[in-house]
Amino acid sequence: MIKKALITGITGQDGSYLAEFLLSKNYEVHGMVRRASTFNRSRIEKYFDFNNYNKKNIKNRFYLHYGDLIDSSSISNILLKTKPHEIYNLGAQSHVATSFEIPEYTLEATSYGTLKLLQCVKNLKINTKIYQAGSSEMFGNASSGPLNEKSNFYPSSPYAIAKLYSHWISVNYREAYKMFISNGILFNHESPKRGENFVTRKITLGAAAIYLDLQKKLILGNLEAKRDWGYAKDYVEAMWLMLQQKKADDFIIATGKMYSVKYFCKLVFEILDLDYKKYVISDKRYFRPTEVDNLRGNYNKAKKILGWEPKTSIKELAKMMLDSDLQYLKKKHGKI
Repeated sequence: MIKKALITGITGQDGSYLAEFLLSKNYEVHGMVRRASTFNRSRIEKYFDFNNYNKKNIKNRFYLHYGDLIDSSSISNILLKTKPHEIYNLGAQSHVATSFEIPEYTLEATSYGTLKLLQCVKNLKINTKIYQAGSSEMFGNASSGPLNEKSNFYPSSPYAIAKLYSHWISVNYREAYKMFISNGILFNHESPKRGENFVTRKITLGAAAIYLDLQKKLILGNLEAKRDWGYAKDYVEAMWLMLQQKKADDFIIATGKMYSVKYFCKLVFEILDLDYKKYVISDKRYFRPTEVDNLRGNYNKAKKILGWEPKTSIKELAKMMLDSDLQYLKKKHGKI
């Protein structure tokens, strides 16, 4: 039997890596995408190029469906059409700083979207396992860490508050209706596919532009903030492992190591043999209204139960992202 998976947020960083991972496991993959005037599918476009994609038998195993997490009717239609064995709810307004600018939409897409999805699954009696994407931001400044599944939450942004609602409504539906719902509390995870408005990608893209003499300075916010950074491709495997268990549960996915934004800058610029201090500027305008100083996770439970461990170091991650951005800018500006 071929397993079927439904991924919300499939056009994002995690969704595209997860789709690739599941296709490698011979899944039939269905993705929910919002209707827009322009396509936002660069991360998954290779799955449509069947002549050049190197995985066998993909042609009839990848499908996209128009829908939106704030529209229950579209969710129900997709569930009835696909009847997935597994659902990965990755769809959200996922940028912390942006959530301060659009708090209402963040709440609706990230919180109510999860509720509507769970309610549709319940009402339609779809026999499926659900992965709910949580976030380390839910902890806020509760503790300097390392944080585990029993640590207190203290969300410090509209995004974090919305994610915490999704976390607890998932726990509630799991307990009240005996639904299989696992929460993955993922700490920061990056890749060459990371959005350009996230700090690690701002750094690698900015450093590459400076190296190629396309810009002079890189302006960032809080350089002292410390985060637990991993590789997104490693983390999507953990999502899948959660749904292969007999019992639904909640898991921290992290590296257990913490580095400052300043350190990541230093690391990236050193690869280019440049001194970041000459180029990087910290501007108070880019600080959050409420800052989260430190986030570091303890993934021991995931290691013990899932057999999962991070595989990619921060140095490997920084070089991977920088190399990708150098190639991207060279191609874009005709320097190749």
